[in-house]
Amino acid sequence: MLSKAQISLITSLQNKKFRLQHQVFIVEGIKSVLEFVNSSYKVQKIYATVQARTKLDKIPHNIKLEEVTEAEFQKISSLKNPQGALALVTLPETQNFDRNILKGKHTLVLDDVQDPGNLGTIIRTAEWFGINQIICSIGTVDAYNPKVVQATMGSLSRVQIYYLDIEEFIEQNTLPTFGALLDGQSIYSTDFGNEGLIIMGNEGNGIRPNLIPQIDKAVTIPRFGAAESLNVAVATTIFCSELSRQQTQK
Repeated sequence: MLSKAQISLITSLQNKKFRLQHQVFIVEGIKSVLEFVNSSYKVQKIYATVQARTKLDKIPHNIKLEEVTEAEFQKISSLKNPQGALALVTLPETQNFDRNILKGKHTLVLDDVQDPGNLGTIIRTAEWFGINQIICSIGTVDAYNPKVVQATMGSLSRVQIYYLDIEEFIEQNTLPTFGALLDGQSIYSTDFGNEGLIIMGNEGNGIRPNLIPQIDKAVTIPRFGAAESLNVAVATTIFCSELSRQQTQK
């Protein structure tokens, strides 16, 4: 039976302050829990209903698994339609950023992307297209926000996320920089080469003005209809797809 203290701890992890305080974040859903179990992350404990437990048959013995009732699970889940599995996972240690990891590949740079669903979708999309690292501005939503984690569908367990002062980072950068802007060269006639930074802007404001002079090439997704703009996650998907297409043709 879940205690009030357990319920209080788990629900508090919806808040970044308490995630940092306890150095723990939440992963929900059977598939996502299994993805983190089979990753380099440390899974501290899993809470599961009887029905969900039957699908968690390959959990290592060193991971604690506590069976809870459907009613108890409702108290700790943040989902409207919970799947009956929730894991407490240790936040990764902060790593010193090494610029050498950027060489020979393309890296996404997110400038204050604030919607959890957008960031989660971008992380999942990046993994689909073979991009395994993303640089986020300090103002970008926390990657360990439960809504972000849920939207990644397990991809967060394999994509490395860095939070940096991106103005300083771009200023010191020596790789080609491509920015998603309205007035730029068509993405379909842009040669992205073999390496570089792909900068995607905030949902409402785009790329911050201070970064624009640092961008080597402004790139636009051509518009054929009347829509004013594209969702940043959708735009990022198109960029990733075009990058992948160009790489496979070389």
